[in-house]
Amino acid sequence: MRLIRPAWTLCALPLLAHPFAVPAAAQEPCCRSAGWEVAERYRVEGLDDRRFTHEQYWKALAPAFDSDRIGLTRLGESLEGRAINAVTLGSGPVTVLLWSQMHGDESTASMSLADLVNWFASAPAADTLRQTLADRLTITMIPMLNPDGAERFVRENRVGIDINRDARRTATPEGRILRGVRDSIEADFGFNLHDQGTRTAGEDGPVVAIALLAPAADEERSWGPVRQSARQVAAVIAATLEPDLGQRMARYDDEFTPRAFGDNMQLWGTSTVLIESGLLAGDPQKQELRKLNVVALLSALHAIATGEYEDHSTEAYDELPMNLSLSNDLLLLGGELILGGGEPIRADVAIRYEDAVARTGPRYGEIGDLADVAAVDTLDVTEMLLHAEPGSDGTIRAGEAAVLTVRRGREADSDPVWSIGKRD
Repeated sequence: MRLIRPAWTLCALPLLAHPFAVPAAAQEPCCRSAGWEVAERYRVEGLDDRRFTHEQYWKALAPAFDSDRIGLTRLGESLEGRAINAVTLGSGPVTVLLWSQMHGDESTASMSLADLVNWFASAPAADTLRQTLADRLTITMIPMLNPDGAERFVRENRVGIDINRDARRTATPEGRILRGVRDSIEADFGFNLHDQGTRTAGEDGPVVAIALLAPAADEERSWGPVRQSARQVAAVIAATLEPDLGQRMARYDDEFTPRAFGDNMQLWGTSTVLIESGLLAGDPQKQELRKLNVVALLSALHAIATGEYEDHSTEAYDELPMNLSLSNDLLLLGGELILGGGEPIRADVAIRYEDAVARTGPRYGEIGDLADVAAVDTLDVTEMLLHAEPGSDGTIRAGEAAVLTVRRGREADSDPVWSIGKRD
């Protein structure tokens, strides 16, 4: 059995090039090395698992608020009465708004924002990067916009509304709070921070770790000055992350969505960049992606603070491949399927995990001729037998829990090579 890695499959990420190996900071633009250092040195403890509650998050971040560099404001409450808080940093003339976890199960950037707050609170006075941001920017963060969703680790709020589709009506308290903050600070720049589906690959490339977008502000997808600024900031991020991610970056679809906050922020005059965290091999709790978000955001904030984004080529952003959706997490190709001791039949098997990041809860996808089907990973099981354990009705089919062992022979006790799943 061998692991096939066609262009679209998940390639194991090589160890990220350690930023401190760069002998001279002048060899790279700000702020790749500085971002990695911040991500590692000022990492907030207590957020090691990507599933955390509102209470756990604010408890972990509480020590930072002992610093007079940090402001904390209660903006309002969720439908279940949980506080929706804003953290403010700096006092400069350019206003920046960052919001995360408007989808309760998309928490990567919330961890990254905690690390940035901790750095801002704890870094020595001689830290020129922090001082530059403090002097030139006023940064407002809403790290957990949907605390009720976060409590359950689900996308929507308590009544099942996707807050990111509430920009037009602002029927939810969460949506009203976000719109209200944008209007009150008249945000010049915005960062819409999400986690995208893990079954997403770039065109002819591996599974995407980070996807970027300067959202459209109209049906024509025109490039007015507000969106153009966002495009240039996105290009700064793409150029900064390229040494670490290479082909593992992509560009999100820019079809105008009139209900979505990112698109409307652009329309309202806030140059907005969407950052979507996807998947890295061996990173089930998204701790490496947490660091990469710190690097991305610091680079973008520095470019805004210094105005360097204005002269930045958009090439690094424009040339990113488009996101493509994949149907399956795993394909077993070339083998013969045996069910309950019956006769073998030539059949490929697709697997979808309930938690595609942690790769737990395997379920069958399509079964049959899957030679032209794409997946995150593909295993070549040619000349092997797929011994599938039937369900309670004696069958297996798409959507059911997958319990299967790859063996070298048709006998039930033949040499096992690989297995997945188990019956309760």
